[in-house]
Formats: sequence, C-alpha cells, structure tokens
Amino acid sequence: MSITAQPSRNGVDTATLFATLDAVKGQNDIAKFQFRASNTWVSGTHSRSTISGFYGAGQELTHVHDTVLDADHPAVLVGNDNGPTPVEFLLPALASCLTSGLANIAAARGVDLTKVTSTVEGDIDLLGIFGMSDGSVRNGYQGIRVTFHIEGDADEETLRGLVEQSRRRSAVYDALTNPTPVTVDVVVG
Repeated sequence: MSITAQPSRNGVDTATLFATLDAVKGQNDIAKFQFRASNTWVSGTHSRSTISGFYGAGQELTHVHDTVLDADHPAVLVGNDNGPTPVEFLLPALASCLTSGLANIAAARGVDLTKVTSTVEGDIDLLGIFGMSDGSVRNGYQGIRVTFHIEGDADEETLRGLVEQSRRRSAVYDALTNPTPVTVDVVVG
C-alpha cells in the first residue's frame, strides 16, 4: 500500500502530519516533549489534577483549554466516588493513544476508517495495595485487555496491521509494558 497525502483523511490533516514528520527528520531535537500535570488533594481519597502547559517543538506551549480531572475511590473503597480511581485513568489513556495512532497511520496509508471502538479491561487484586500479600500480588494491574472493533475501506489483514502498528508506536502502551524510571521527591513545609 502506498502512502498518500490528502488534505484530510479520518479527520487527520495529512499535509500537516507529513510536514511534521519531515520537520522532525530534519531537526530531531524538536521531537523532545515534556508533559505535565499538577495535583491537589481535596479530601479523603479525592484529588484534582490539572493539565495545562507542556514543552514541545523547542518551546513552552499550552493547551487550548485546561483539563481538570477528579480522581477518587468508590464508596466500597472508602471514597466518595467523585471520579474514577487513579488506576482507571490508565485505561482510557491506553485506548486513546492506540486510537489516535490508528487514525494517523490509516490516514498516512490512505485508508478511510468508518468506525473504530474499543473496550479496555484491567484486572487488579487489592491484596497487593492493602499489603495483605506475601509479595506475590503486585499493586498494579495483573493484566489489561484491549479489544478493537474496526471498519474501513481496507481488508481485514490491513486493518489488523494498522492496529498492530499503532500498538508498536504507542507511548502509553510502551509506558505500561516497559519499565519507566519514576522518581518521587518530597518537599515539606
């Protein structure tokens, strides 16, 4: 399948997509990004995160709108259910990353998508978080399953290949499946 550029395919501005790829090929340092979120405890297990600014393409940038996300635990886990649990946020992050990659890859390859949905399920055993395990139960997900339902103007093999390439290029999939160094600093006062 050849790569074709049209003004827009699947809602993706393909000219800008290819121009961005060409710009990064010519100047690799503009590919370095830093995303940020700030978080404030509200009460109990409820906290609020804000996503606003980030660094990318060699400059400080801001999103068009701040995004505010409330996280909490449901009543069964001693919260007030003011939002999803923090670990639940990983599921739509994974689905969204895979889906956006899929749309870009399909557009770059000249495939028109007509429908893309996904379901993401994660299994967790709270014995790890509660410290009630001999160490054999991890604190995080024991497994995550993503199921895509996809339709477009390509054959099944091509559509499956688009999803597979998106998986291989997904930043969220990579962060979940490979060790990512995380540091936690504490400032008191």
